[in-house]
Amino acid sequence: MRITTWNVNGLRAVLNKDAWEPVLKLGADVICLQEIKTRPEQLPKEQAIFHKEYFPVWNPAARPGYSGVATLVRGVIPEHSCGFGDESYDTEGRVIQSRFTEFRLFNIYFPNGQRDQGRLTYKLDFYAKILDICDQLHSSGEKVILCGDFNTAHNDIDLRNPKSNQGTSGFLPEERAWIDRYLEHGFVDVYRYLYPERVQYTWWTYISKARQRNVGWRLDYFLVSKNLLPSVQDVVVHDEILGSDHCPVSLDLVS
Repeated sequence: MRITTWNVNGLRAVLNKDAWEPVLKLGADVICLQEIKTRPEQLPKEQAIFHKEYFPVWNPAARPGYSGVATLVRGVIPEHSCGFGDESYDTEGRVIQSRFTEFRLFNIYFPNGQRDQGRLTYKLDFYAKILDICDQLHSSGEKVILCGDFNTAHNDIDLRNPKSNQGTSGFLPEERAWIDRYLEHGFVDVYRYLYPERVQYTWWTYISKARQRNVGWRLDYFLVSKNLLPSVQDVVVHDEILGSDHCPVSLDLVS
């Protein structure tokens, strides 16, 4: 089974740039999209390509052109829910939960703390709420996969210029500490588990040709419950796929 996550930074833009075809060729069984910035009724019929191979679950933001997530599943859609019952977050369309036979999958677009750190508290509270839900699931024996744009680079290896970004949201100590906390609560960052020394990024600013120079950050993760590790085959960063300021990342599991 392959699960692919991708922050598309505007789904209509991706479709208009013909950037979707390379993602389809990845052969994912589930595709988790973040920052779709659209509602399904806004997609022209000729661009509603998901219905050819995937059943889509949408959780768009109430605010037009902002945030939003979508989960695309090949075949029968599993039991799912949108948000987590907190209106201050749910109106921004940041979470879809899908319950598969072996695990529960969260497609998440974590908030950005902003350059002025004006939404930092909002972001950290979001981390806390998701972890509370996961703690409850773990305590009831469920296996969990979290994927999406975490909007935080965990360690120095996860961004090109760690020293100059010590005071930048996305690499603040209090943000990075939340990734630590998730790992202390039964999760594994499977990419870093498999590739402890590998340097790859999943996001590059559009400024100063950062992607061409590979001046990036690793912001897109799969965190899985420790007891799911035996099912993990690989995590692949598809940094060759363009169309967004993020690239797709795939998790391969034993069927």
